[in-house]
Amino acid sequence: MRYRKHLALILLAISSLLLVTGCRDSRTIPMANGRPQITIMVGGLEKVIYLPAMLTEKLGFFKANDIDVKLMGEQSGATAETALLTGDVQAVVGFYDHTIDLQAKDQCLKTVVQFADVPGEVELVSKQDAADIKSPKDFKGRNLGVTSLGSSTDFLTQALAGQAGLQTSDYTRVKVGAGQTFIAGMNHNGIDAGMTTDPTVAKMVTSGDAQILVDMRKEQGTREALGGLYPAASLYMRCETVASHPDIVQKLANAFVQTLGWIKSHTPEEIAAKMPAQYAGGDPKLYVKSIADSISMFNGDGLMKREGAENVLRILSQYSRNVSPVKDRIDLDATYTNEFVEKAQGARKP
Repeated sequence: MRYRKHLALILLAISSLLLVTGCRDSRTIPMANGRPQITIMVGGLEKVIYLPAMLTEKLGFFKANDIDVKLMGEQSGATAETALLTGDVQAVVGFYDHTIDLQAKDQCLKTVVQFADVPGEVELVSKQDAADIKSPKDFKGRNLGVTSLGSSTDFLTQALAGQAGLQTSDYTRVKVGAGQTFIAGMNHNGIDAGMTTDPTVAKMVTSGDAQILVDMRKEQGTREALGGLYPAASLYMRCETVASHPDIVQKLANAFVQTLGWIKSHTPEEIAAKMPAQYAGGDPKLYVKSIADSISMFNGDGLMKREGAENVLRILSQYSRNVSPVKDRIDLDATYTNEFVEKAQGARKP
């Protein structure tokens, strides 16, 4: 009797564990009233580079495509990818390069909508160091701000320094996050230079606290800095989720392709008016400027360009300690697909 009771308790514990892990499996998309319930983690909801996420919600395109979406903000793409892998969220709006970096760790993530062909990132130098730091070759001995170690800003910082002939031992990467924590780090001598995005760029440059050293918000600046395109902001999901729920992935792609088209046909002022008021940080004119300075980064169609994906792999092969040892076995075709975007575009044509 005691044995049976003990066995029953074991079986109950196992079944409870399976129930919990099943709920956290991102391949299992919850439904309510016949509509998919999707949680998307965004690597910084207020960042202009990820503006399409909140804009899609504000324009009503998620609901128009019969899906309910909850957006969650997280300042680091590295943290967002962890949430995806553990099943806490079903999708991430973050940098495409994480799909390659994770494949090197035998994890499969796939970009299904590519928002931009360039990073939208800017390397700023503090006003007190601007006279001495004129290019990445001057990074030696300096503290350089990144969102977090292992983030896309970390990869890009190493790429800028590496192409200037420096080793990672020549400088120090400092985790400073984004927004106010980045600003505090630069203004209080925590970092000499650092990589960030709008609206932080607009705030620091307008105030005179920083100067632009490298600008990767447009194609020309990106090609000069990185030797080619560097597709960045995207919607990516676990490969298992994409394979098991293509109908739901299609709904998400439809919504984001609509938004990317809407961005191309509206002014920065019109875009800013749709966004939450708090994103302006009390300065609506500065927020409009930050959008105007970065908005050309969005490609308008959601498609991944092969040359861009290949350049990302080339850079990570040199500067990611995960990718470098296994670069020859990385399968780019497994890291993205244009299938859903092409169908979304077809559905929009008269």
